[in-house]
Amino acid sequence: MQSLFTLNNSRLGEFGLHTFDIDQHNQYLLQWVNQPHATYWGMQGFNLEQVKQNQRQLAGDRVEQFLGCHNGKPCFLLEVYCPQTTELSQHITLKDGDVGMHILIAQPEQKTLPGFTLAVFDCLMQFLFDTHGAQRVIVEPDAGNHKVHALNRAVGFFHIDRVYLEQANKTALLGVCDRHTFYRTKALRESAPTGAAITPNTADWERVNRLLVCKAIAEFSHERLLTPTPCARGWQLNGCQLELGDVRYTFNAEVLALDHWLIDEGSLQKRCNGIQQTPDAVEFIQEFQPVLGITDALLPTYLEEIASTVNGLLWKHQHPVANSRDLVNADFQTLEQAMIEGHPCFIANSGKIGFDSEDFNRYAPESGQPVKLAWLAVHKSRAEFHCVDAFDYEAHLRRELDYSLQQRFEQELDQQGLSTTDYWLMPVHPWQWQNMLQRLFASEIAQHRLVYLGEGSAAYTAQQSIRTFFNRSRPDQSYVKVALSIVNMGFMRGLSSKYMSVTPAINQWVAGVFEQDNYLKHQGMRILREYAAIGYRHTHFDRGVMQTSPYNKMLAALWRDNPLGQIKDGQQAMTMAALLHVDRDGVSLLPKIISASGLSIEDWLTRYLDIYLKPLLHCFYAHHMVFMPHGENLILVLDTHIPAASFIKDIGEEVCLLTSDQSLPDSVARISGKVPHEVELLSIFTDVFDCFFRFVSAILHKHSGFSDQQFWAIVGQSIRDY
Repeated sequence: MQSLFTLNNSRLGEFGLHTFDIDQHNQYLLQWVNQPHATYWGMQGFNLEQVKQNQRQLAGDRVEQFLGCHNGKPCFLLEVYCPQTTELSQHITLKDGDVGMHILIAQPEQKTLPGFTLAVFDCLMQFLFDTHGAQRVIVEPDAGNHKVHALNRAVGFFHIDRVYLEQANKTALLGVCDRHTFYRTKALRESAPTGAAITPNTADWERVNRLLVCKAIAEFSHERLLTPTPCARGWQLNGCQLELGDVRYTFNAEVLALDHWLIDEGSLQKRCNGIQQTPDAVEFIQEFQPVLGITDALLPTYLEEIASTVNGLLWKHQHPVANSRDLVNADFQTLEQAMIEGHPCFIANSGKIGFDSEDFNRYAPESGQPVKLAWLAVHKSRAEFHCVDAFDYEAHLRRELDYSLQQRFEQELDQQGLSTTDYWLMPVHPWQWQNMLQRLFASEIAQHRLVYLGEGSAAYTAQQSIRTFFNRSRPDQSYVKVALSIVNMGFMRGLSSKYMSVTPAINQWVAGVFEQDNYLKHQGMRILREYAAIGYRHTHFDRGVMQTSPYNKMLAALWRDNPLGQIKDGQQAMTMAALLHVDRDGVSLLPKIISASGLSIEDWLTRYLDIYLKPLLHCFYAHHMVFMPHGENLILVLDTHIPAASFIKDIGEEVCLLTSDQSLPDSVARISGKVPHEVELLSIFTDVFDCFFRFVSAILHKHSGFSDQQFWAIVGQSIRDY
C-alpha cells in the first residue's frame, strides 16, 4: 500500500492513510458497511460487486477515498469530496479550501482501546489540513447519529444547523471546523490540569510575603491609615519606619504624587524586639490591626483572604508564564493569563475563598486550564431570559450552542417527560453546580424546576475576573459570565438574577448613546455589550430581605460581546491591566510596549489618553455618564504597539447616570441616580487617577526614568485639550 500520511500516537501506536484500491481493499469495506453501526452508510446487505459499483460511482463523482490503518492493519475509510459540487452549497456559504468528508470506522478489537476513535479523527483531520491542503472541513452526519456528533465536537466541529439533504435523503446536521480551531481544540483537549499543589520553598515564600507587605505598607499609607516617619539612617531614598510596640519595619521609599509610595522591596526589614525577622503578610495585618481599624469579628476572614492571596502569588511565581519581553507580541489570552498582580489597590486581591487546592488548579485564571461549563434547563416559571432587540432566544442559542448539543439536551428533557418549551437552557460554573446548587437548590431539582443536562463541548478559560469565561474552542464567540459563590476581594462573586432582567436593556441603551456620539467614535472607545442574560429566582431565597443577599445571586449568567471580531487584522487586543504588569524577574511590560511602538513615552501616552481618558471625560461632561473603568474593565487595541482603540466592559452593573433623567425607559431607570455635585468627579478621580494612573506613573518613574511630574503634565494637557 502507498502510504500518504502517518501519525504516531504515544499511547496507541501508528495511524496511517493510504491510497484506496477498489479491487484490493473492498473486501474490508464489505465487512465494515454490513456491521450494525454502519447503517447510516446505506449499504447494509450489499455484496462485494455492489460495494465495488458504489465505490466506482463515487470515484466518478470526484470523491477521493483513502484507507486508514492502525499499526498496519486496515480499520477505517476516509472519503473526501468537494462540497461546492453538492447541495450543501444551498445551506452554507462555502469558501476556497473547503472540503467535505465521510468517515467509516470498523468495529474490531481496537474499539476496546480508550481514545482509539478520537485518535482516528485526529489522524484524518491532520491529514486533511497538513497534506491535503484543506482550510475548513465540512461534515453532514445524520441528525440521529449522536455518537458521531460527539466525536465531531471533540475534535473542534461546531454544528450550525439542521438541514434536509434531498440527494442523500436524510436530515443532517451541518458541522464546520477550520484548521486553527482543530489544532486549538486538540491542544486544549490534551492539556490536563497539572494538579500541582502549592509547595512553598523558603525563598519563594519569603519573596512573595516581602512583595505583599511592601504593597500593604504602600497602600495603607496612601489611604492614610498608616503614617511612616523619616529615619536618620542616611538611606539613598526617603528612609521610613513603621513602629508598633516591639515591631519595627524599615524600608527605602519615594513618595510620588497622590501620596503614592514607591517602596524598594529589597530594603524592607522587620525587627521584633531588636531581632531581625522575615516579613510575613498575615503577621503584618495582625500587628497593625488596631491602626487599620479591622474589628475582631472581621479579622479571621481578612487573614484568610491575605493567606489565600499569598498562596496565589506563590502559585504564580512557581508557574512562570511568558516574560515581559515575550508578552509584547503575545495574543489576547496569553496576556490575560500572564497577569499576576491582581487589583493594584487591594491587598487581599486574589483570595478565592471556597476553592480548595484542586479547584485552584482547575478554575483559577492564572492556571489557564480549559473549563467546560455545565448546562441546566431552568423552568420559565422561576427564570427570565432577556436580550437586546437584535436577538431572540432561538437566535442566541444557535449562535452560542452547538446544534447537536441542543438536540442532546432536548432529548434529556424528553426522556424525563418534560416539555422543552417550558425551559430555558443556561450555563453554570461546574464548581457552582457541584458545591452550591446541588445542595441548596435540592428542592428545585426535586421538583424539576432545575434539570441538569451535562457539560458543554466548548473549552473556556477564566478571565482575571474569575467568573467570566473566554471561549477557547471558538474565540469568535461571546464571553460567558456566570455566578460563582466564592469570596474574592471581600465579597461573594454572585450574579443578581434581578439585575440580569434589565442588563441587556441597559447595555442596548448605552450602546445607542455611543453609536450616536461622533466624538466617541472618533476617539475609538466602544462598549462590549452584555447582550443576553438569564437569571433564576429560588423559591426560598426570593423573599423579603433575602432578595439582595448572596443566596439570591447563585444562579444567573450573561453573554458579552467579544472584542476580537471587532478589531482589524494585525491589531492586538490586551487587557489594560497589562500596563501595570511586572514579571517575576522584575521586568515591566509597559516600557517594552512603548519601545516596540517606536514612539517616545510622551507621544505614546498622548495616544493612550486619547482613546481612554478623553472618552471618559466626554461621557462625564456630555452625558453625565460614568463607569468603573479600571484596568481589568478595559481592553486596549494596539496597532503596531500604538494605542488605537478601547473597549469598556461590565456595563450593566457599573454604569451610572449622575442625573435624574425623566426620559429614560423604565427598564434603564436603575442606572440613574443624582449625587451631590461636589463629589461627581470622584468617578474619574478615584477609578482613573487613584486606582490606575498613579500606578502607571510609578512604573514609568521606576523602570524608564520618566518622572511622575512628566506623567501628570501629559495627563493635564490631555484634559485641557479635551
